[in-house]
Amino acid sequence: MWPQLPLVSLRLTASAVVSALLLTACGGSGRQENKGGLEKSTVTVAGLPLTDGAALHIAQRRGLFEKEGLKVRIQPVQQSIQALPALAKGQVDVISSANYVTFLQAGEKGTLAPRVLAEGATLSPHMMDVVVPRGSRIKDARDLAGKNVSVNVLNNIQSLTLDHILREGQDGKGAKGPEYRQIPFPQMGVALEKGQVDAAHLAEPFLSEVKRDLGARTVVDGGAAPAEGLPISGYVTTEEFTQRNPRTAAAFQRAVRAAQAIAAKDRGAVEQVLPGYARIKPEEARRITLPGYPRTTSTARLQRLADLMTEQGLLKRKADAASLVHSPGR
Repeated sequence: MWPQLPLVSLRLTASAVVSALLLTACGGSGRQENKGGLEKSTVTVAGLPLTDGAALHIAQRRGLFEKEGLKVRIQPVQQSIQALPALAKGQVDVISSANYVTFLQAGEKGTLAPRVLAEGATLSPHMMDVVVPRGSRIKDARDLAGKNVSVNVLNNIQSLTLDHILREGQDGKGAKGPEYRQIPFPQMGVALEKGQVDAAHLAEPFLSEVKRDLGARTVVDGGAAPAEGLPISGYVTTEEFTQRNPRTAAAFQRAVRAAQAIAAKDRGAVEQVLPGYARIKPEEARRITLPGYPRTTSTARLQRLADLMTEQGLLKRKADAASLVHSPGR
């Protein structure tokens, strides 16, 4: 039986993180007209320790925000959903590595009106795998039927893409799906080691860490066809923020897109920033599998994801992806 303590601890952790975000953001997210004509000069960004958000840190490191007249304050979180209440209240301006599924669902429920400033990452082979501990009897995708698999957030991008692979892909076409358990990425290795789950669905850099430390073995490539290339995360704000701060939103957008272009063509730039915010060693940064870093925001890509969500029941109505992408002047 699944122990209740980790779920209680997760709720307490999420509450504490949101409180910290609110307290931290209150000091500098007010409107601040600056000499460059921006509505506010300081932008607070909630960021996850994932490879998805490399462009945020490249932009910070290389002065791309400063060039646009912006000061960006990065507040670490473990799950983008933890920062959603702060974003809805306007206490956090942007969420980096924001899981699209979470925000499309929030938009449908009316929790907030999300706007995508820039794409963060697309799914690539072996950047997000399902692994099992050494000695596990699970050998391939079909063996996951009915088994407990950890994901960072329930009913979200991991279960969406894995179910898509199991139903349609060569890794397990027609296979029955597993049972999902919500565990934050940093805690998945311990849960796997203690036998609290049968398998863990991990993203980099946590994937490489668990494989190295526990000898965990990949049983499903979470970035395989037909999921390969799906957009998984981005830089998300709210419609209210873009309407109240159009020049600030445009400046942030330009800086991040410039950093995305750097990440797309220069792996070394990504490797330089990963040790700082993802807390991994430089040699590990050189080995891990990176996602795709789109240079432009594709409404067609986002529509593909939204349609898959509707197909799997994660959205009740068909979403118009084009309406979610912020374009300066809109």
